[in-house]
Amino acid sequence: MSTPSPAARARGGFCLAVTGTILLMAAASAPSPFYPQLTRTLQLPAVATTLIFAIYALPLLLALLTLGSVSDRVGRRRILTIGSALLSASLIMFWAADSFPVLLAARALQGLAAGLLVPALNAMMVDFEPARWPGAAALANTAAPMAGLGLGAITAAALLDTPGVDAGAIFLILAALFTLIGATSWAVPDSARPRTRDRRPERRTRLPAVTRRVILVVVPAVIAGWVTNGMFLALGTGIVATQFDADTRVQEAAPILVLAAAGVIGAAFLHHSTPRTISLFGSAALGIGTLFSVLALYGHTYLGYLASVAIVGAGFGTAFMGAMRTLLPHIELAHRARIMAVIYTISYLAMSAPVVIAGLLVPWLTLPGATVTLAAVVVLLSASATLTRLRYDDRAATGISNRHRLL
Repeated sequence: MSTPSPAARARGGFCLAVTGTILLMAAASAPSPFYPQLTRTLQLPAVATTLIFAIYALPLLLALLTLGSVSDRVGRRRILTIGSALLSASLIMFWAADSFPVLLAARALQGLAAGLLVPALNAMMVDFEPARWPGAAALANTAAPMAGLGLGAITAAALLDTPGVDAGAIFLILAALFTLIGATSWAVPDSARPRTRDRRPERRTRLPAVTRRVILVVVPAVIAGWVTNGMFLALGTGIVATQFDADTRVQEAAPILVLAAAGVIGAAFLHHSTPRTISLFGSAALGIGTLFSVLALYGHTYLGYLASVAIVGAGFGTAFMGAMRTLLPHIELAHRARIMAVIYTISYLAMSAPVVIAGLLVPWLTLPGATVTLAAVVVLLSASATLTRLRYDDRAATGISNRHRLL
Protein backbone atom coordinates (compact mmCIF):
# COMPACT_ATOMS: atom_id res chain seq x y z
CA MET A 1 0.00 0.00 0.00
CA SER A 2 1.45 3.38 -1.04
CA THR A 3 2.16 6.10 1.50
CA PRO A 4 -0.09 9.18 1.18
CA SER A 5 1.67 12.18 -0.37
CA PRO A 6 2.30 15.33 1.73
CA ALA A 7 -0.43 17.12 -0.27
CA ALA A 8 -2.92 14.34 0.48
CA ARG A 9 -2.06 14.43 4.18
CA ALA A 10 -2.48 18.20 4.20
CA ARG A 11 -5.95 17.84 2.64
CA GLY A 12 -6.68 15.28 5.33
CA GLY A 13 -5.65 17.82 7.97
CA PHE A 14 -8.00 20.43 6.53
CA CYS A 15 -10.90 17.94 6.42
CA LEU A 16 -10.14 16.79 9.97
CA ALA A 17 -10.21 20.38 11.24
CA VAL A 18 -13.53 21.07 9.48
CA THR A 19 -15.07 17.83 10.76
CA GLY A 20 -13.82 18.46 14.29
CA THR A 21 -15.29 21.97 14.29
CA ILE A 22 -18.69 20.72 13.07
CA LEU A 23 -18.77 18.06 15.80
CA LEU A 24 -17.58 20.52 18.45
CA MET A 25 -20.41 22.95 17.72
CA ALA A 26 -22.91 20.07 17.45
CA ALA A 27 -21.87 19.06 20.96
CA ALA A 28 -22.40 22.66 22.10
CA SER A 29 -25.94 22.95 20.67
CA ALA A 30 -27.22 19.39 21.24
CA PRO A 31 -28.06 20.05 24.94
CA SER A 32 -30.36 23.01 24.07
CA PRO A 33 -33.50 20.92 23.26
CA PHE A 34 -32.96 18.97 26.50
CA TYR A 35 -33.15 22.02 28.78
CA PRO A 36 -36.97 22.15 29.17
CA GLN A 37 -37.05 18.40 29.92
CA LEU A 38 -34.16 18.63 32.40
CA THR A 39 -35.81 21.60 34.10
CA ARG A 40 -38.97 19.54 34.67
CA THR A 41 -37.23 16.25 35.55
CA LEU A 42 -34.79 17.75 38.04
CA GLN A 43 -37.34 20.35 39.26
CA LEU A 44 -34.99 23.23 38.52
CA PRO A 45 -35.86 26.93 38.80
CA ALA A 46 -36.32 28.98 35.62
CA VAL A 47 -32.89 30.58 36.06
CA ALA A 48 -31.21 27.15 35.82
CA THR A 49 -30.90 27.32 32.03
CA THR A 50 -29.02 30.60 32.36
CA LEU A 51 -26.66 29.04 34.93
CA ILE A 52 -26.03 26.03 32.69
CA PHE A 53 -25.23 28.39 29.84
CA ALA A 54 -22.92 30.51 32.03
CA ILE A 55 -21.05 27.55 33.51
CA TYR A 56 -20.16 26.41 29.98
CA ALA A 57 -18.90 29.83 28.93
CA LEU A 58 -16.74 30.62 31.98
CA PRO A 59 -14.12 27.81 31.73
CA LEU A 60 -14.22 28.14 27.93
CA LEU A 61 -13.23 31.80 28.18
CA LEU A 62 -10.57 31.09 30.82
CA ALA A 63 -9.07 28.37 28.59
CA LEU A 64 -9.09 30.67 25.57
CA LEU A 65 -7.38 33.44 27.53
CA THR A 66 -4.71 31.29 29.19
CA LEU A 67 -4.24 28.31 26.84
CA GLY A 68 -5.55 29.56 23.51
CA SER A 69 -2.14 29.93 21.89
CA VAL A 70 -0.55 26.79 23.36
CA SER A 71 -0.95 24.78 20.13
CA ASP A 72 1.37 27.29 18.43
CA ARG A 73 4.11 26.07 20.81
CA VAL A 74 3.41 22.39 21.56
CA GLY A 75 1.73 21.41 18.28
CA ARG A 76 -1.87 21.05 17.14
CA ARG A 77 -2.04 17.26 17.53
CA ARG A 78 -1.28 17.22 21.26
CA ILE A 79 -3.98 19.79 21.95
CA LEU A 80 -6.50 17.94 19.76
CA THR A 81 -5.80 14.73 21.65
CA ILE A 82 -6.17 16.30 25.12
CA GLY A 83 -9.17 18.44 24.18
CA SER A 84 -10.97 15.52 22.49
CA ALA A 85 -10.47 13.31 25.55
CA LEU A 86 -11.87 16.01 27.88
CA LEU A 87 -14.83 16.63 25.59
CA SER A 88 -15.66 12.91 25.37
CA ALA A 89 -15.61 12.68 29.17
CA SER A 90 -17.89 15.72 29.51
CA LEU A 91 -20.44 14.30 27.07
CA ILE A 92 -20.56 10.99 28.95
CA MET A 93 -21.09 12.96 32.18
CA PHE A 94 -23.93 14.95 30.58
CA TRP A 95 -25.57 11.71 29.40
CA ALA A 96 -25.36 10.21 32.91
CA ALA A 97 -26.26 13.42 34.82
CA ASP A 98 -29.00 12.82 37.40
CA SER A 99 -28.56 15.99 39.44
CA PHE A 100 -27.99 19.67 38.88
CA PRO A 101 -24.38 19.69 40.25
CA VAL A 102 -23.36 16.86 37.88
CA LEU A 103 -25.02 18.70 35.00
CA LEU A 104 -23.05 21.85 35.83
CA ALA A 105 -19.79 19.88 36.16
CA ALA A 106 -20.36 18.26 32.76
CA ARG A 107 -21.00 21.59 31.06
CA ALA A 108 -17.99 23.19 32.78
CA LEU A 109 -15.69 20.40 31.57
CA GLN A 110 -17.18 20.72 28.09
CA GLY A 111 -16.41 24.45 28.13
CA LEU A 112 -12.80 23.78 29.14
CA ALA A 113 -12.41 21.26 26.31
CA ALA A 114 -13.94 23.66 23.79
CA GLY A 115 -11.54 26.39 24.91
CA LEU A 116 -8.63 24.12 24.02
CA LEU A 117 -10.08 22.84 20.74
CA VAL A 118 -11.54 25.96 19.13
CA PRO A 119 -8.29 27.87 18.46
CA ALA A 120 -6.36 24.73 17.50
CA LEU A 121 -9.00 23.56 15.01
CA ASN A 122 -9.45 27.01 13.49
CA ALA A 123 -5.70 27.50 13.16
CA MET A 124 -5.47 24.08 11.47
CA MET A 125 -7.95 25.21 8.83
CA VAL A 126 -5.70 28.15 8.03
CA ASP A 127 -2.56 25.99 8.13
CA PHE A 128 -3.94 23.47 5.65
CA GLU A 129 -5.99 25.77 3.40
CA PRO A 130 -5.87 24.24 -0.13
CA ALA A 131 -3.61 26.31 -2.37
CA ARG A 132 -6.02 25.96 -5.29
CA TRP A 133 -8.93 27.32 -3.19
CA PRO A 134 -7.99 30.73 -1.74
CA GLY A 135 -10.38 31.83 0.97
CA ALA A 136 -11.38 28.26 1.88
CA ALA A 137 -10.18 28.73 5.47
CA ALA A 138 -12.39 31.80 6.00
CA LEU A 139 -15.39 30.01 4.49
CA ALA A 140 -14.77 26.86 6.56
CA ASN A 141 -14.28 28.91 9.74
CA THR A 142 -17.77 30.30 9.14
CA ALA A 143 -19.69 27.39 7.64
CA ALA A 144 -18.40 24.58 9.88
CA PRO A 145 -19.46 26.11 13.23
CA MET A 146 -22.88 27.08 11.87
CA ALA A 147 -23.45 23.66 10.33
CA GLY A 148 -22.54 22.05 13.64
CA LEU A 149 -24.88 24.29 15.62
CA GLY A 150 -27.81 23.46 13.36
CA LEU A 151 -27.14 19.73 13.10
CA GLY A 152 -26.63 19.27 16.84
CA ALA A 153 -29.82 21.05 17.86
CA ILE A 154 -32.15 19.58 15.23
CA THR A 155 -30.80 16.02 15.63
CA ALA A 156 -31.27 16.12 19.40
CA ALA A 157 -34.78 17.58 18.98
CA ALA A 158 -35.74 14.91 16.43
CA LEU A 159 -34.55 12.15 18.76
CA LEU A 160 -36.52 13.64 21.64
CA ASP A 161 -39.66 13.62 19.48
CA THR A 162 -39.18 9.98 18.44
CA PRO A 163 -41.02 7.53 20.75
CA GLY A 164 -39.02 4.63 22.12
CA VAL A 165 -35.62 6.18 21.29
CA ASP A 166 -33.04 7.07 23.94
CA ALA A 167 -32.38 10.65 22.82
CA GLY A 168 -29.46 10.89 25.24
CA ALA A 169 -27.57 8.44 23.04
CA ILE A 170 -26.54 11.42 20.90
CA PHE A 171 -24.04 12.35 23.61
CA LEU A 172 -22.50 8.86 23.60
CA ILE A 173 -22.22 8.98 19.80
CA LEU A 174 -20.51 12.39 19.93
CA ALA A 175 -18.17 11.13 22.66
CA ALA A 176 -17.14 8.19 20.46
CA LEU A 177 -16.61 10.48 17.46
CA PHE A 178 -14.35 12.79 19.46
CA THR A 179 -12.28 9.84 20.62
CA LEU A 180 -11.82 9.08 16.91
CA ILE A 181 -10.91 12.73 16.17
CA GLY A 182 -8.17 12.67 18.80
CA ALA A 183 -6.71 9.43 17.43
CA THR A 184 -6.97 10.50 13.77
CA SER A 185 -5.10 13.74 14.42
CA TRP A 186 -1.84 11.76 14.58
CA ALA A 187 -2.30 10.65 10.97
CA VAL A 188 -2.00 14.20 9.60
CA PRO A 189 1.01 16.58 9.62
CA ASP A 190 1.47 18.82 12.64
CA SER A 191 1.47 22.25 11.03
CA ALA A 192 2.69 23.92 14.22
CA ARG A 193 5.78 21.93 15.10
CA PRO A 194 6.32 21.33 18.84
CA ARG A 195 9.37 23.04 20.29
CA THR A 196 11.06 20.54 22.60
CA ARG A 197 14.72 21.50 22.70
CA ASP A 198 14.44 24.79 24.53
CA ARG A 199 12.49 24.30 27.73
CA ARG A 200 12.76 27.93 28.82
CA PRO A 201 9.52 29.92 28.92
CA GLU A 202 8.93 31.61 25.59
CA ARG A 203 8.65 35.36 25.56
CA ARG A 204 5.40 36.38 23.89
CA THR A 205 6.03 38.85 21.10
CA ARG A 206 3.72 41.76 20.49
CA LEU A 207 1.39 41.52 17.53
CA PRO A 208 2.20 43.85 14.60
CA ALA A 209 0.39 47.19 14.72
CA VAL A 210 -1.51 46.51 11.49
CA THR A 211 -2.83 43.20 12.89
CA ARG A 212 -4.03 44.90 16.05
CA ARG A 213 -5.74 47.58 13.98
CA VAL A 214 -7.53 45.03 11.78
CA ILE A 215 -8.72 43.15 14.88
CA LEU A 216 -10.31 46.37 16.15
CA VAL A 217 -11.99 46.89 12.77
CA VAL A 218 -13.62 43.43 12.70
CA VAL A 219 -14.57 43.25 16.38
CA PRO A 220 -17.94 45.11 16.14
CA ALA A 221 -19.22 42.68 13.49
CA VAL A 222 -17.96 39.67 15.44
CA ILE A 223 -19.68 40.89 18.61
CA ALA A 224 -22.97 41.67 16.83
CA GLY A 225 -23.06 38.23 15.22
CA TRP A 226 -22.27 36.27 18.34
CA VAL A 227 -24.71 38.20 20.54
CA THR A 228 -27.36 37.15 18.01
CA ASN A 229 -26.12 33.55 18.08
CA GLY A 230 -26.34 33.44 21.86
CA MET A 231 -29.81 34.98 21.85
CA PHE A 232 -31.27 32.28 19.61
CA LEU A 233 -29.26 29.41 21.10
CA ALA A 234 -30.17 30.18 24.73
CA LEU A 235 -33.59 31.85 24.43
CA GLY A 236 -34.86 30.72 21.01
CA THR A 237 -36.39 27.39 22.04
CA GLY A 238 -38.15 29.05 24.98
CA ILE A 239 -39.52 31.83 22.77
CA VAL A 240 -40.97 29.36 20.25
CA ALA A 241 -42.42 27.14 22.97
CA THR A 242 -44.15 29.96 24.86
CA GLN A 243 -44.99 32.53 22.17
CA PHE A 244 -45.81 30.35 19.16
CA ASP A 245 -47.35 27.33 20.93
CA ALA A 246 -44.93 24.81 19.40
CA ASP A 247 -46.16 21.22 19.61
CA THR A 248 -42.83 19.43 19.08
CA ARG A 249 -39.22 19.92 20.02
CA VAL A 250 -38.30 20.04 16.33
CA GLN A 251 -40.50 23.14 16.02
CA GLU A 252 -38.76 24.62 19.06
CA ALA A 253 -35.31 23.92 17.63
CA ALA A 254 -36.20 24.93 14.05
CA PRO A 255 -34.95 28.55 14.46
CA ILE A 256 -31.46 27.25 15.34
CA LEU A 257 -31.43 25.09 12.19
CA VAL A 258 -32.73 27.96 10.03
CA LEU A 259 -30.14 30.33 11.53
CA ALA A 260 -27.33 27.89 10.80
CA ALA A 261 -28.51 26.88 7.31
CA ALA A 262 -28.99 30.49 6.22
CA GLY A 263 -25.52 31.33 7.53
CA VAL A 264 -23.90 28.53 5.54
CA ILE A 265 -25.85 29.41 2.37
CA GLY A 266 -25.10 33.12 2.70
CA ALA A 267 -21.41 32.50 3.24
CA ALA A 268 -21.20 30.13 0.27
CA PHE A 269 -23.14 32.52 -1.99
CA LEU A 270 -20.91 35.52 -1.20
CA HIS A 271 -17.68 33.53 -0.93
CA HIS A 272 -16.17 35.08 -4.07
CA SER A 273 -17.08 38.67 -3.13
CA THR A 274 -14.62 41.10 -1.57
CA PRO A 275 -14.17 41.12 2.22
CA ARG A 276 -15.68 44.62 2.29
CA THR A 277 -18.85 43.56 0.43
CA ILE A 278 -19.25 40.45 2.59
CA SER A 279 -18.81 42.40 5.82
CA LEU A 280 -21.22 45.20 4.89
CA PHE A 281 -23.90 42.74 3.76
CA GLY A 282 -23.49 40.75 6.97
CA SER A 283 -23.77 43.74 9.31
CA ALA A 284 -26.81 45.12 7.48
CA ALA A 285 -28.59 41.75 7.40
CA LEU A 286 -27.98 41.24 11.13
CA GLY A 287 -29.65 44.51 12.02
CA ILE A 288 -32.56 44.21 9.57
CA GLY A 289 -33.27 40.57 10.38
CA THR A 290 -33.23 41.26 14.12
CA LEU A 291 -35.78 44.09 13.70
CA PHE A 292 -38.04 41.77 11.67
CA SER A 293 -37.75 39.06 14.33
CA VAL A 294 -39.12 41.45 16.97
CA LEU A 295 -42.03 42.38 14.69
CA ALA A 296 -42.77 38.69 14.04
CA LEU A 297 -42.56 37.94 17.77
CA TYR A 298 -45.18 40.53 18.65
CA GLY A 299 -47.21 39.66 15.56
CA HIS A 300 -47.27 36.00 16.70
CA THR A 301 -46.41 34.70 13.23
CA TYR A 302 -44.20 31.61 13.38
CA LEU A 303 -43.40 31.56 9.66
CA GLY A 304 -42.55 35.26 9.76
CA TYR A 305 -40.28 34.58 12.72
CA LEU A 306 -38.47 31.80 10.83
CA ALA A 307 -38.08 34.10 7.80
CA SER A 308 -36.55 36.82 9.96
CA VAL A 309 -34.23 34.24 11.55
CA ALA A 310 -33.08 33.28 8.03
CA ILE A 311 -32.09 36.91 7.38
CA VAL A 312 -30.28 37.04 10.73
CA GLY A 313 -28.48 33.77 9.96
CA ALA A 314 -27.31 35.01 6.58
CA GLY A 315 -26.05 38.13 8.34
CA PHE A 316 -24.24 36.18 11.05
CA GLY A 317 -22.54 33.84 8.58
CA THR A 318 -21.39 36.57 6.22
CA ALA A 319 -20.42 39.03 8.96
CA PHE A 320 -18.12 36.46 10.54
CA MET A 321 -16.71 35.31 7.20
CA GLY A 322 -16.10 38.93 6.21
CA ALA A 323 -14.24 39.44 9.48
CA MET A 324 -12.09 36.36 8.84
CA ARG A 325 -11.39 37.34 5.22
CA THR A 326 -10.34 40.80 6.41
CA LEU A 327 -8.13 39.48 9.21
CA LEU A 328 -6.47 36.29 7.89
CA PRO A 329 -4.09 37.98 5.39
CA HIS A 330 -2.50 39.84 8.31
CA ILE A 331 -1.80 36.78 10.53
CA GLU A 332 1.64 35.16 10.62
CA LEU A 333 2.00 31.39 11.17
CA ALA A 334 3.47 31.78 14.66
CA HIS A 335 0.44 33.81 15.81
CA ARG A 336 -2.45 31.88 14.25
CA ALA A 337 -3.81 30.01 17.27
CA ARG A 338 -3.15 33.04 19.45
CA ILE A 339 -5.22 35.36 17.25
CA MET A 340 -7.95 32.75 16.80
CA ALA A 341 -8.07 32.53 20.60
CA VAL A 342 -8.50 36.32 20.78
CA ILE A 343 -11.32 36.29 18.20
CA TYR A 344 -13.13 33.43 19.90
CA THR A 345 -12.64 34.93 23.36
CA ILE A 346 -14.44 38.03 22.09
CA SER A 347 -17.03 35.85 20.34
CA TYR A 348 -17.92 33.75 23.37
CA LEU A 349 -17.95 36.77 25.67
CA ALA A 350 -20.38 38.38 23.25
CA MET A 351 -22.47 35.21 23.10
CA SER A 352 -22.60 34.50 26.83
CA ALA A 353 -22.49 37.71 28.86
CA PRO A 354 -25.58 39.47 27.39
CA VAL A 355 -27.58 36.24 27.42
CA VAL A 356 -26.73 35.58 31.08
CA ILE A 357 -27.76 39.13 31.99
CA ALA A 358 -30.96 38.85 29.95
CA GLY A 359 -31.73 35.49 31.58
CA LEU A 360 -31.41 37.02 35.04
CA LEU A 361 -33.78 39.80 33.96
CA VAL A 362 -36.46 37.45 32.61
CA PRO A 363 -38.44 37.44 35.91
CA TRP A 364 -38.80 41.23 35.59
CA LEU A 365 -38.85 41.78 31.83
CA THR A 366 -40.51 38.46 30.77
CA LEU A 367 -38.90 36.30 28.08
CA PRO A 368 -40.13 38.46 25.15
CA GLY A 369 -38.96 41.60 26.96
CA ALA A 370 -35.48 40.18 27.52
CA THR A 371 -35.35 39.14 23.86
CA VAL A 372 -36.30 42.64 22.69
CA THR A 373 -33.59 44.11 24.93
CA LEU A 374 -30.96 41.88 23.32
CA ALA A 375 -32.37 42.68 19.88
CA ALA A 376 -31.87 46.40 20.50
CA VAL A 377 -28.23 45.72 21.42
CA VAL A 378 -27.74 43.75 18.19
CA VAL A 379 -29.20 46.55 16.05
CA LEU A 380 -26.88 49.13 17.63
CA LEU A 381 -23.85 46.86 17.23
CA SER A 382 -24.76 46.16 13.60
CA ALA A 383 -24.91 49.87 12.86
CA SER A 384 -21.53 50.36 14.56
CA ALA A 385 -20.01 47.47 12.57
CA THR A 386 -21.31 48.92 9.30
CA LEU A 387 -19.87 52.38 9.99
CA THR A 388 -16.52 50.98 11.15
CA ARG A 389 -16.17 48.82 8.02
CA LEU A 390 -17.07 51.70 5.71
CA ARG A 391 -14.17 53.71 7.11
CA TYR A 392 -11.59 50.89 6.70
CA ASP A 393 -9.37 50.79 3.59
CA ASP A 394 -8.43 47.16 2.75
CA ARG A 395 -5.80 48.08 0.16
CA ALA A 396 -3.92 50.47 2.45
CA ALA A 397 -3.83 47.90 5.27
CA THR A 398 -2.62 45.16 2.92
CA GLY A 399 0.22 47.38 1.72
CA ILE A 400 1.31 48.11 5.28
CA SER A 401 1.15 44.41 6.18
CA ASN A 402 3.28 43.42 3.16
CA ARG A 403 5.93 46.03 4.05
CA HIS A 404 6.00 44.69 7.62
CA ARG A 405 6.67 41.14 6.35
CA LEU A 406 9.50 42.36 4.12
CA LEU A 407 11.12 44.05 7.09
